[in-house]
Amino acid sequence: MHEPFRDPETPLLDRIADLSSRLTLEEKVGLLHQYQAPVERLGLGPFRTGTEALHGLAWLGPATVFPQAIGLASTWDPDLVRRVGEATGDEVLAFHHKDPTGVGRNVWAPVVNPLRDPRWGRNEEGYSEDPWLTGLLATAYASGLRGGEPHVLRTAPTLKHFLAYNNETDRCATSSNVPPRVLHEYELPAFRPAIEQGAAVAVMPSYNLVNGRPAHLSPLINEVLRGWAPDDLLVVSDAYAPANLVEAQAYHDTPAEAYAHAVKAGLDSFTQDDDRAEATLGHLREALRRGLLTEDDVDTAVRHALSIRFRLGEFDPATPYDDVTEEVVNCPEHQDLARRAARQSFVLLANDGLLPLGQVTRLAVIGQLGDTLMEDWYSGTLPYAVTARTGLAERCETVFCEGVDRVTLTADAGPVTADPAGGPLSLGSGPADTFDVFDWGGGAYALRAVATGRFVSVDDVTVVNDQPGPTGWEVRQTFRLEERPRGSLALRHLHTGCYVGAGDDGTLRLVDDADQALWLVMDVVRNGAEQAAELAATADAAVVVVGDHPLVNGRETEDRSTLALAPAQDAVVQAVHAANPRTVMVVSSGCPLTWTSAGPPAVLWSAHGGQEYGHALADVLFGDADPQGRLTQTWYRSAQELPDLLDYDIITADATYLYFRGTPRHPFGHGLSYTTFGYADLRVRLSGGELTAEVTVTNTGAREGVEVVQFYTHQQRSRVKQPLRRLRGFDRLRLAPGESGTARLTLPVSELAFWDVTRSRFVVESAPHRLMVGRSATDLRLSARFEVEGETIPPREGLLRAVDHDEYDAITFVDAARESGEAVRAEAEGAWILFRQVDLTGAASCRAVAGGAEGGMITLRLGDPLYGRPLATFPVPRTERYDLRTLAARLAGEPGVHDLYVVFENEGVTLTQLDLGAGA
Repeated sequence: MHEPFRDPETPLLDRIADLSSRLTLEEKVGLLHQYQAPVERLGLGPFRTGTEALHGLAWLGPATVFPQAIGLASTWDPDLVRRVGEATGDEVLAFHHKDPTGVGRNVWAPVVNPLRDPRWGRNEEGYSEDPWLTGLLATAYASGLRGGEPHVLRTAPTLKHFLAYNNETDRCATSSNVPPRVLHEYELPAFRPAIEQGAAVAVMPSYNLVNGRPAHLSPLINEVLRGWAPDDLLVVSDAYAPANLVEAQAYHDTPAEAYAHAVKAGLDSFTQDDDRAEATLGHLREALRRGLLTEDDVDTAVRHALSIRFRLGEFDPATPYDDVTEEVVNCPEHQDLARRAARQSFVLLANDGLLPLGQVTRLAVIGQLGDTLMEDWYSGTLPYAVTARTGLAERCETVFCEGVDRVTLTADAGPVTADPAGGPLSLGSGPADTFDVFDWGGGAYALRAVATGRFVSVDDVTVVNDQPGPTGWEVRQTFRLEERPRGSLALRHLHTGCYVGAGDDGTLRLVDDADQALWLVMDVVRNGAEQAAELAATADAAVVVVGDHPLVNGRETEDRSTLALAPAQDAVVQAVHAANPRTVMVVSSGCPLTWTSAGPPAVLWSAHGGQEYGHALADVLFGDADPQGRLTQTWYRSAQELPDLLDYDIITADATYLYFRGTPRHPFGHGLSYTTFGYADLRVRLSGGELTAEVTVTNTGAREGVEVVQFYTHQQRSRVKQPLRRLRGFDRLRLAPGESGTARLTLPVSELAFWDVTRSRFVVESAPHRLMVGRSATDLRLSARFEVEGETIPPREGLLRAVDHDEYDAITFVDAARESGEAVRAEAEGAWILFRQVDLTGAASCRAVAGGAEGGMITLRLGDPLYGRPLATFPVPRTERYDLRTLAARLAGEPGVHDLYVVFENEGVTLTQLDLGAGA
């Protein structure tokens, strides 16, 4: 029997329609879960979404592990990032061919949330605080994952996490306040390129709410994202997020209502209850039975789901990727690529000439991270590990120590001892066992029993020593050291919040009551900083490898409370530097860090670099490669320079390099070279709606090097607050000593537009601009002024949407209705919003749509929220959440153009709009 859906020559939409027409409604519903049910009568096999592939294939066994995403981004090399995506896609295919049911080809990567705040626990998963750079690199990685065949996908990449998601703290219940300009100029641009260019074919909404509405129910999914996509876009939920709509977020009363709303809002695949789909499908059936969903709604979601399967070639007789086998996994080519990616990701933060290392006979390698490699939550299983110590030992004689304190722990009942077999810790009568103390910052410590070489953990409630280190989704190997009287301390288990106590038999176990916690005396047997200093003094140079642990004090579910390097690690750096002036500080972390020392003469940073980290480090330290990495985030001097973690309004908060007015420790785009570069002869031309710029860059040093030439613009006059600088492009030049090259920028003038809240569209203003070029966002070598002919934004008049204000105070954004629409709500008495340049000519009355649980009053004032002349007042009635009322008031005559303040005299008052139109 001829089945058109199996014919590759039939147009895609026709194939999908043919298959969909053969499915019963029950079979269609079965396709709306992560684990899509097979339809055996049609030869459809099972299909699952969601294979993790953020920087290599994850969770499925040994596979090539590349640097973390933030590390890949620091290469500023889209072609390299694309190649890493290709390698990852091939390894996904290899695992899929070996286990088609268990390993899906819908990959959940890349993460494109702009890195607004470095305290975000998932900072290492993203690319940059700049949305344009994020979009560029995400498109590159997704392009590699999807493959170069125009009609058949290698894998189906999924962008995460839509929208405005940069906090783990109460992530399922917090709402991100996103004003229109921040939405259109910062958040959405990071998602657009990969979708618009067809590199990403799916999107995952985020756990949080945005402006009061769960992101999984955002109207922007259908209205914006799908408008960008050249083909059908699959939308998959984050894990267990559908249940949040009823539970953590209490947005709907029943799952049937919530799931129906989600499907109508654009969700196609429910990632709920792992492979147990029946409850989810039952809620969808109930929604159909109650008329909350129609079969047409289901058909739309099914079309999106089937489109991905067709484009993956599932129903074709053959695909270009059928011959990919497990031989590609961790193959020599991928190992070389991992080394290159790690090498290019290193950023030289500081250097007084110590690097590259010259003739070194004996090198001290020191630090908690000196002889280990870390796997993060979305990392693959390392097939092998080239640590810093291993890589450097291939170059010269090395001596090593971790630089951690070795201690004993003693209670009144006796010393703490470790079971040699890795079992329980207990209070004994014999000699005390010793433990190495690892400081991971933020008050988080891990203890390793010297007798077993295993870390202290908790099994149920029993304290044991059987783990290789902090590990797992529930990290059970970290403790806080809480002070107690007479120089003693108590151990508090971070994961449970319980304390370490002792049972009647002396076995250490968790207790709920702090009063039952053991009081322990910690005696230092060996001081880690002193040991490190002694070792460093015996060497020609010292390399101290410090940083964070990807699963401790900052990870998914846990934001960072500080950016400070762990105090014990900081102390080791200072001690080593004092003992040996030729000290290199090597930082390995998934986020920017701060430290107290003025610093050793050379500082090198990278993200956790994957399996070839040690080789790459040696290549850079010994000068085989020029440091090519550049920062994609601002490195602040202190977390105190950051706004509140939940403040998503980067414009008002002066956040990110775009608006930050302080002097950072290291600016966005920073990265030194082993050579020097000169900039000259900046040429700028504006013609035919396009800005072109060229600059001559010369290697003025004695070594070959790579310069990342960065172009920024600043609009010098505007109706609104403009970024201090915005990255517009960059060019990578490899230059020999004395060689010159030309860096180029081509920029459509339309890219200079910003979101005009007065008319809800992008606008290019008539204004002077400055083009700046240099080595970072603050090291700008040359600049040129140019004039742009555009629009002049006219005064406002008529209808004013409350969310389209120009400035605000004590306001939060909320949903005006469950399905769509936004409003503002006063968070305090005297809260206000400002509409600049409102033309009141001819306006004799005004209508407002407002309400509040307790009612209240709204006052319109001219020029000032406290002392401005009152123009009108609106008594606001008590209303239900979405039952806002239309209110009318006469305006005190005041023709002309004015700044209009809307003042909320009472907390809790909600406003959606004002209408100053004639006859209002």
